[in-house]
Amino acid sequence: MAEWTAEGTPEGGEPIRIAPLHLHDDDDEAWYVLEGTLGFRIGDDTVETGPHGSVIVPRGMPHTYWNPKPEPARYLIIMTAGINALIEAIHSAGDRSQAAIEALFERHGAKLLEKL
Repeated sequence: MAEWTAEGTPEGGEPIRIAPLHLHDDDDEAWYVLEGTLGFRIGDDTVETGPHGSVIVPRGMPHTYWNPKPEPARYLIIMTAGINALIEAIHSAGDRSQAAIEALFERHGAKLLEKL
């Protein structure tokens, strides 16, 4: 589990995804919002949740998320060791090309579902 903060979307601006659309083959993932709002695409559904709200994405389900509001959102992300390892690998990657990031996802039991 980790506590993160997502910067807000400028008024009238297009929200920036915190993670690209992807799925995890064997891992569930969850979020608990402490302050602000997070938006999620889970499969074909779009939802928003605010303070004290939670979202769970089961393994195999395409998902992405963002902060749709101008104010920052503070939240907990509940993840497996495998998801944490993927996130650390992405953040430390020297090669951020499409092919390299897709390969990182594959090595960590996940699939990147869109172009970066």
